[in-house]
Amino acid sequence: MMNKEILILDEQNFNEVTKSGLTLVDFYADWCAPCRTLAPILDRVVTDLEGMARVCKIDIDKSQKIANSHRVTSVPTMILFKEGKEVNRLVGLAEAEGIIDFIKAAL
Repeated sequence: MMNKEILILDEQNFNEVTKSGLTLVDFYADWCAPCRTLAPILDRVVTDLEGMARVCKIDIDKSQKIANSHRVTSVPTMILFKEGKEVNRLVGLAEAEGIIDFIKAAL
């Protein structure tokens, strides 16, 4: 069963969390205004997904190795992982419905 809350990732748990199932990772930064706007949208997404996928966040300033290895050059960037592999990404702000459709397309 997937969590109904947003998990916070870091360089220690990133690979473990993303290696199985469907996981949306929001690459963000505290100084990023659009990232702060996206936070309540992701809260709605995690509720609406009803366990179909995990929703996580990772701070690019605290986890630069992960951000660099996934070529994240702007925030917010949402990367969808399936069984540990990137299957798609969204860059910039998006509405909850668009994010949900984006995730469902990978199911």
